Amino acid sequence: MERTSPAVPAGPPDERRRATPGGEATGPLRRTRVAVVAVLGLAAVAALSVVHLVQGTSEIGAGDLLRLALGQEDTNAWNVLIASRLPRLAAGLIVGVALGVAGASLQSLVRNTLASPDTLGVNAGAHLMVTAAAAFGLSLPVLPAGGLAFLGGLGAAGFVLLLSAGGASGPARLILAGSATALALASLTMLLLLLFEEETKGLFAWGSGSLIQADLNASTQMAPVLLAGVAGLLVLGHRLDILSLGDDAASVLGVGVRRTRLMVTVLAVLLTAAAVTVAGPIGFVGLCAPAIVRLAAPLVPGILRHRVLLPLAGVAGALIVIGADVTLRTFMGGQGGVDIPTGVITSMVGAAVLVGLARRHRDSGPTRQPPAARTKAGRSRVRFWVVLGTGLAAAVGAIVAGALLGDTLLLTGDIGNWLAGVAGPKTSFVLDTRLPRVAAAVLAGVALAIAGVTVQGVCRNPLAEPGILGITAGAGVGAVTLLTLAPLAGIWLMSAAAGAGAVVAFALVYALAWRTGLNSDRLVLIGVGVSAGFAALTTFIIVATDPWNTSKALIWLSGSTYGRTFPQVLPLVIALVVLTPLVCVVRRDLDLMALDDDTPRVLGVRLERTRLIALAGSAILTSTAVSAVGVVGFVGLVAPHAARALVGGRHARVIPVAAVLGALLVSLADTIGRFVIAPAQIPAGLLTALIGTPYFVWLLWRSRA
Repeated sequence: MERTSPAVPAGPPDERRRATPGGEATGPLRRTRVAVVAVLGLAAVAALSVVHLVQGTSEIGAGDLLRLALGQEDTNAWNVLIASRLPRLAAGLIVGVALGVAGASLQSLVRNTLASPDTLGVNAGAHLMVTAAAAFGLSLPVLPAGGLAFLGGLGAAGFVLLLSAGGASGPARLILAGSATALALASLTMLLLLLFEEETKGLFAWGSGSLIQADLNASTQMAPVLLAGVAGLLVLGHRLDILSLGDDAASVLGVGVRRTRLMVTVLAVLLTAAAVTVAGPIGFVGLCAPAIVRLAAPLVPGILRHRVLLPLAGVAGALIVIGADVTLRTFMGGQGGVDIPTGVITSMVGAAVLVGLARRHRDSGPTRQPPAARTKAGRSRVRFWVVLGTGLAAAVGAIVAGALLGDTLLLTGDIGNWLAGVAGPKTSFVLDTRLPRVAAAVLAGVALAIAGVTVQGVCRNPLAEPGILGITAGAGVGAVTLLTLAPLAGIWLMSAAAGAGAVVAFALVYALAWRTGLNSDRLVLIGVGVSAGFAALTTFIIVATDPWNTSKALIWLSGSTYGRTFPQVLPLVIALVVLTPLVCVVRRDLDLMALDDDTPRVLGVRLERTRLIALAGSAILTSTAVSAVGVVGFVGLVAPHAARALVGGRHARVIPVAAVLGALLVSLADTIGRFVIAPAQIPAGLLTALIGTPYFVWLLWRSRA
């Protein structure tokens, strides 16, 4: 009698492995077609490499290199080739292969096509460790630096996978966990760049992924690491094929699921760390390379088997990196290739790919109604007034502390004398410069909190906020563009530029997310992609216009009230006066939209128009806040959710409490940033990110299903 295992699906051998990270059937392996694809890919990489070698800042061209290849001596051409062009090409090839293979393995590991070293926070963790070493004066050789990058990336990846239940609970949850972790790590990195400006000079551009190399040292030392990582993953390829059937089936078939996941994670992070050590965190290559290979799956059956997928993803990664570098130097010239990081171009392309993949995903549900968002909805009226009164008292205390604390300590009597016009010159100068900063922080906190309440209500997602939906990044692009083109522009032009950027970002996210209705998870995923694209565009503007003077833009992007005056706060006041009553008017509509789409329609709410107006108002509030204090993240997440936990889910109560909490959060962050290491300062946006990220992580942890 023939014995069979009930866990193995019936049917021919070629039909037994159907599940892959993207859900495609592997089908029978067609070796000829796979070989053709591999040869075409390698030929494309070779052709681009030849083009890459003839580009650069020197006048050495194709003819000089051809004569050199034919054996004719040319010392100048040889020096340029060895000292500049070959190291840059070698770095691009190593980074592309490493990130392509790492991305494909991570996607298979979590069975999610949106996974990559970027979305799992690996790049950000590795980048932080390398920057920290430079900031504290550690000049490490290549291999020890790679070891630090490996530890940082491994810690970040493990943390994100833990928060997202291994990535299996849905793409939105994975992206939100990765984005929050990456933002916190990036905030720490930005803080080091600002506090240790001399020690970390030049690392801002490197932090976006730069292929500039002084010699072949880094590439030659990381090449064995690359080979070891790729070889290890190829050995595990058969296990990954079986793991794609599901954990239970893999266990029955003899695969150690936990051990396999651990080994794949370690090897993928090792490859990512090698790439970061060589060229910095080049974005989204690990997302795009496997996606390119999967496009060929319908024509090349069997291409998704991992011993085929992984090397082809490496070839695609090399094609992306070298192609991006060739494109950059073709359009921006040789000097542009020096000033502008290659990672900026890959991030722009990768953001578009992320948006395209996000539009294909259906709503997965787990992030839409965390327990804290739907419990304790019926708080008493007395509790509401107690919470509101306590919050107002705390906000007033924070305002007073903001006026008194800083590099110069004042007393409350000094404020009274200043109001009476009898303060001394020193006190008057301090308060004339400090009080506008306090006002900007408080009003920006109110605006961001109200915008966050509106976004969460419209999206029915308590984990959404203006920053995640790309609105903040869009406003940052508008403001930085104006700062670059017209450094002396007034606050009204600044507000208009930030508003235009925010509205463009909002319109883009809304239009891309709309598909026979507005889907919550799709809106969040597309917002993350658009936000990443606008962030890359901001970096491009900064380094393309003035690559050696990034501190001003860094301070702006970190959210700082430095140098603010009362006239600069006026547009924010006007926006609050006009738009806050509008949000209060639609508070009942927001309550109904928090239930579902059908109930508001039945009760006469014009759903799409209300959504459009509410989100447009949020975009304007966010943009004016950005124009006043720069980019401040997570206030629109923390304040509304904390308010909802304190007074219930009715927007009539959530809106005022969230506004007070937002004012309190940004005001405290600004005061602490000005006081704790005075006379140096920590931008408020970095502190709010560091405060908001743990809270966001706690929300994700509570809602892990």
